[in-house]
Amino acid sequence: MQYLLLLYLDEKAMMNLPREEAGQLHGAYMAYVEAMTKGGVLLANHGLRPTSEATTVRAPGGKQSVLNGPFAETKEQLGGYFLIDVPDLDAALSWAARCPGAQHGAIEVRPVWG
Repeated sequence: MQYLLLLYLDEKAMMNLPREEAGQLHGAYMAYVEAMTKGGVLLANHGLRPTSEATTVRAPGGKQSVLNGPFAETKEQLGGYFLIDVPDLDAALSWAARCPGAQHGAIEVRPVWG
């Protein structure tokens, strides 16, 4: 079954990490990706650019509205994702708990329709 692991974090805090700490975090993510790849569960993953580069589109009643930037003030922002294929929710939760982002924010685990 496919699950999306959505990484929520304080992007300002992440962008202001000291160089050494940012390097260590990058290394932790690389090791995580390698473990997922070796485990045969990783289908796709990407980090997302900052919310300041986001565009939000709404079309209530067919009338299009475009808003630059984030649409809500939140403490944590969606910073990236991992799409995985695992046997069940317990396996997905296990992978989510191992994600380096779980130490700095939250990992939302969502099953994919299909």
